Amino acid sequence: MDSRRESSETLRNKCAACFRQYNRMEHLVEHMRVSYHSVHEPKCGVCKKHCRSFESLREHLIGPLPKAECARVFSVRGCSICLNIFDSNVAVRYHRASCQYSRAAPMPRGAISGRAVALAYKMVVGGNDGSVDLIARVCLIGEDENIIFQTYVKPTAPVTNYRYEVTGIRPEYLRDAMPLKIVQRRIQDILCNGESLWKLRPRSFGRAKILVGHDLERLGLEYPAFMIRDTAKYPPLMKTSKLSNSMKYLTQAYLGYDIHTGIQDPYEDCVAAMRLYIRMRSQPHPRDYASSSGEEQNNYQAWRQRDLERMSPEELLALSASDYYCWCLDS
Repeated sequence: MDSRRESSETLRNKCAACFRQYNRMEHLVEHMRVSYHSVHEPKCGVCKKHCRSFESLREHLIGPLPKAECARVFSVRGCSICLNIFDSNVAVRYHRASCQYSRAAPMPRGAISGRAVALAYKMVVGGNDGSVDLIARVCLIGEDENIIFQTYVKPTAPVTNYRYEVTGIRPEYLRDAMPLKIVQRRIQDILCNGESLWKLRPRSFGRAKILVGHDLERLGLEYPAFMIRDTAKYPPLMKTSKLSNSMKYLTQAYLGYDIHTGIQDPYEDCVAAMRLYIRMRSQPHPRDYASSSGEEQNNYQAWRQRDLERMSPEELLALSASDYYCWCLDS
């Protein structure tokens, strides 16, 4: 009787998001306080379990030790790129044609707001000891994947290694290239788009552009963190160990094609980053659910402990909020 009662209690104290079970309700409350579960987390289409990242979901479905029933359904009706489950294997085949990209840039899509631009650059090696990275080529594209700005950049120090096998850059390309200060000014003007940097505020940044891809530290520019969408730092795209995945891996896993197979073109990196951003931005999450600061929004104050312990796991989940800004809110 006691063991059955314990089992029943443990089952009642089961997290409605990640399905972890606890012996005491107070332990479940503490788990919800620190886990920041939310509707923005990737979720299994079979068992509805929430995962912290798409990599966690991928392991749940097709990893070395997947959930057996979920893996069985996914093998028949799942898309290995977006990890969604469909009604039939026929529906999956139709879906995959639009889910998997090719390296060739598609035609510009209609009804694009143009709020985002993607930036990529290639670097050469300079300095007396070959320890200085120098910007040598930059590319900036819009959401339609058309080039907004692209140029070679005149090095600010002697180049010791052009890394031609990776960058494709030769000395003659940089001889009469655009000075870095002019490049900085051009990029800053494109990003601000007539707005003053000091006036930009989260979710009310007017005409200024969302920057996808690299941060601007290497370029010597400043831009508000809330305006940057870095694929290397976005939690749903990170590894289960909370480390970053490479752009090459992300493109292959979530877009379905390969990049960096030879000389690396910054335009190719821009396109991959923009496509990843648009895919993540298009996640079908409830639009009335605001996230960005879990510490402020998770409603698990210590003075409410008794009330929280009387709630069901589903009610606790309803109080929980993400601790990162979900890109779907850019829509």
